[in-house]
Amino acid sequence: MTVLQGELMEEFADLEPFRKELLAHCYRMLASAHEAEDAVQETYLRAWRAWADFEGRSSVRVWLYRIATNVCLTALEQRGRRALPSGIVAPSTDFDGTPPPVPDGIGWIEPIPESLVAGDPATIVTLRESLRLALIAALQYLPPKQRAVLILREVLAFPAAEVATMLDTSVAAVKSTLQRARARIDETSPTQGEVYEPTDPAAKALLDDYIAGFENADTAALERALRADAALEMVGTTTWFSGMVSCLKVMVDAAGEPGDWRMIPVIANGQPAVGSYYKGEPYGVAVLTPAPGGLTHIDVFSTPSLVMYFGLPATAPAP
Repeated sequence: MTVLQGELMEEFADLEPFRKELLAHCYRMLASAHEAEDAVQETYLRAWRAWADFEGRSSVRVWLYRIATNVCLTALEQRGRRALPSGIVAPSTDFDGTPPPVPDGIGWIEPIPESLVAGDPATIVTLRESLRLALIAALQYLPPKQRAVLILREVLAFPAAEVATMLDTSVAAVKSTLQRARARIDETSPTQGEVYEPTDPAAKALLDDYIAGFENADTAALERALRADAALEMVGTTTWFSGMVSCLKVMVDAAGEPGDWRMIPVIANGQPAVGSYYKGEPYGVAVLTPAPGGLTHIDVFSTPSLVMYFGLPATAPAP
């Protein structure tokens, strides 16, 4: 290694503190934690290759976001929209029927562990708001360029001139694109109202009821946890249910016998969540949306590997 290469590596190491915020940005764009990690890796690879030629015409942060955004835009050219079941079909009414087929070109939104993206504690509340599943799902309706502009301007608060530089366009084009993106989001994004922070005592109480309902097969606890307008989504299929009565029936049937389930609290997408085990084996992750009156959404990701991805053990720990 030459002296120059050593100096470049030392300077490039200063870019490492940006990794978590870049991962959050790529996740908002791609709605997939694994694709976002790949995009960040590609961003750092491209940045390393170009580091010697970086002339400082913008800040390093703006330069990195320019690379990351364009990596994501390229990735989005090669695949369709990611969604939750409620973004594809009407709620299910047949509890035992075969779910409708997944439309061509549709993939599934993935949850992301907060531990991967949490950085400065002073900005954690803003970070959580920008990663909630409902927002991530709404963003996926936007064309990629509109999505990028909305995230860069509204979530990250970059000036229009910097966004124009990142996307190789004009300030006027950024402003008009942002206007169209806002209008589209207003059409597709449901009004959630107040949502509790994961650390709020009310959120913790609802989480406790949810866990107790499954671990103890406690119907009363499950009913306490749900709001009248609750929705239960089985991500990975087109099955979802709307309303407390339907959701409660599905959950009570799934709860089985006391001891069948073991659940460990985590935080995903800025929301309380659980890593779930069924009869000792990993089942997946459920992301909860706690609000006044109860849980409004339960998004169940029945992918066993997610349990380990969230840093939890491969088999259920002893109670």
